[in-house]
Amino acid sequence: MSSMTDIVFLLLIFFMVTSTLIAPNALKLLLPQSNNQTQAKPLTTISITHDLTYHINNDGNVTQVRFNEIEPFLQRIMGVGEDVYLSLHADKQVPIDEVVKIMNIARRNEYKMILATSPER
Repeated sequence: MSSMTDIVFLLLIFFMVTSTLIAPNALKLLLPQSNNQTQAKPLTTISITHDLTYHINNDGNVTQVRFNEIEPFLQRIMGVGEDVYLSLHADKQVPIDEVVKIMNIARRNEYKMILATSPER
């Protein structure tokens, strides 16, 4: 019986240690509200936080980039072509100028842009 409790405690310690190593890749954004939804699936996501930091989510890997690095980064991971969707998650407090800059990058590279919103209440 004592060896069984040792195994249980070792498993408990193992799960406690491994659970602290898992860090979620989520950004806290307050999105504008809307009732519209799209059926398109974006290949990648650009997020702009309220303090104007840019993050690109590529297959679950969130990378913080500077503004001048966004276009080359997108070209490297997405290429250029039709039916390439890009999702933009911009915080409510982000100036519209910053959103338009990202939309211009998408237009230059022929990406289709999806502006992410939260559901209206």
